[in-house]
Amino acid sequence: MIYNSQNYTVESVTSGHPDKICDQISDTILDICLAQDPKTRAGIEVLGGHGMIFICGEITTNAEINFEETARQVYRDIGHQHDLKIMSNVAKQSPDIAQGVDTGGAGDQGIMYGYATDETPEFLPRGVVLAHKLAKGLEVLRQSGEVPWLYPDGKSQVTISNGKVGAILVSCQHDAQVGQEEIKQTLIAKLIKPIVGDISGIEILVNPTGRFVQGGFEADAGLTGRKIMVDTYGGLIPHGGGAFSGKDPTKVDRSAAYMSRFVAKNIVAGGLAKNCLVSVAYAIGRAEPLMVEAVNEKGESIIDKIKNKFDFRPQAIIERLNLRRPIYRQTSAYGHFGKESLPWEEIIKL
Repeated sequence: MIYNSQNYTVESVTSGHPDKICDQISDTILDICLAQDPKTRAGIEVLGGHGMIFICGEITTNAEINFEETARQVYRDIGHQHDLKIMSNVAKQSPDIAQGVDTGGAGDQGIMYGYATDETPEFLPRGVVLAHKLAKGLEVLRQSGEVPWLYPDGKSQVTISNGKVGAILVSCQHDAQVGQEEIKQTLIAKLIKPIVGDISGIEILVNPTGRFVQGGFEADAGLTGRKIMVDTYGGLIPHGGGAFSGKDPTKVDRSAAYMSRFVAKNIVAGGLAKNCLVSVAYAIGRAEPLMVEAVNEKGESIIDKIKNKFDFRPQAIIERLNLRRPIYRQTSAYGHFGKESLPWEEIIKL
């Protein structure tokens, strides 16, 4: 067992959360570039807060893109309407890194992890699935107009106690005119009950401070890659530390994490384990991984069962998962895993 599935807490955030706004801007820029030039190399970082967005990083592409207008449009599409000052300083990728990547090597050193469990149809821990559904549910209620006083920023948190849902926390940005009691009762009826079901015995917290009117970059700062646990497995398994958003697939921080999830999910789906953790490590500029391992719920290595079935060299990953496509904006909120449309979620016959 990788974590104690009986007792843990995980969280998610809405697309209007400051960190997630930055992730979405980074991945939208990447998608626009890949749509025009599939060989784009990018590492786009975004910092936003208090009326300002700063776009930085490295990019090598033949694509035409207006960074400032793209960022402004993403912010508005999410639902925030504040005026923004936007600056960009995007440079060309270092030739020292490029000379290793050009020959098929990894774009950086590092360790990546992938995980799957048979606990849910999404092959993710139940708490992780519920946290994302609750956060996404806030967006659905807002965008549909069903709850007109909801604003874009928000968070969810789920505590599993003794194998059951023990506590749920939802924080939502809202219109200043709506009262706390209406917010709580509405979200229990329209969000929490439809997703969780029977809530008897569950501690429910809604906007614990009693007020959440300011949100997005009006209230707080955000940064690309600062929600890497929300993006992955809620902190329940290890994370190598490399963020995903804004990075093209030559960056193994992203592509190898996707490949590790692909392998772990297929090991579980194929009945070779109930839970599976896959790990892989690279040296910058080198194609062959330094290490690939897969362990089951008992901590036993099962790498020999799949050793010759999956190729973890960066170029092989890109080709196997067809990663040079504009598919990344959809990953930048509500998790990178468990979404059937993504290539690393495909189930194959082993």
